[in-house]
Amino acid sequence: MTAASPAVSTVPLYLAEVRAAIARACRDAGRPEDAARLVAVSKTFDADAIRPALEAGQRRFGENRVQEAKAKWPELKAEYPDVELHLIGPLQSNKVREALALFDVIHTLDRPSLAKELAKEIPRSGRPAPRLLVQINTGEEPQKAGVAPLEADGFLKACRDEYGLAVEGLMCIPPAGEPAAPHFALLATIARRNGLSVLSMGMSGDYETAVALGATHVRVGSAIFGAR
Repeated sequence: MTAASPAVSTVPLYLAEVRAAIARACRDAGRPEDAARLVAVSKTFDADAIRPALEAGQRRFGENRVQEAKAKWPELKAEYPDVELHLIGPLQSNKVREALALFDVIHTLDRPSLAKELAKEIPRSGRPAPRLLVQINTGEEPQKAGVAPLEADGFLKACRDEYGLAVEGLMCIPPAGEPAAPHFALLATIARRNGLSVLSMGMSGDYETAVALGATHVRVGSAIFGAR
């Protein structure tokens, strides 16, 4: 179900506030102000809700579902061809071909079968290969997707050596109700150990903590678009 559009005037204001907070968190951490990039999470919001963010200059957006993104983003990308679209939700193997036609970055590579399908379909897609991140289940929650931390090194090696995939970084979603900082620190440790430079971590409630711990991409939705 698509959320109703918020008042048009609120989105640019909230977007500016989030951008300022990210820049401030970068400064406080001794990092360049643009060290962490904002992915505005537009899942469940319709094109009319997203357009004010585009008009305010935002160009990175995150969506959870391939089908939902297909319904609204081709038209928006035709208007704003420099948009970078990020898939931040689970990717089913049978949706890989559709995902490759639309998304520029995939944050949720999490299993060998998906790696195998991506390796097969990327050369056929006719588009530049998407940037790939491996999702790590830092809390080892059984209901949540992602590679267990102790299996991360082996999976990353398989992605490179077996499947020929160029993984750029890692993503995590800390368990609800737990302090996020230890999970962000763990993700950063795994990334360093594997020579990866991209860290997708932090959402509306904890993105400033994520920036302090090295996030290069923060995924913020409700703080920009309002409650779903």
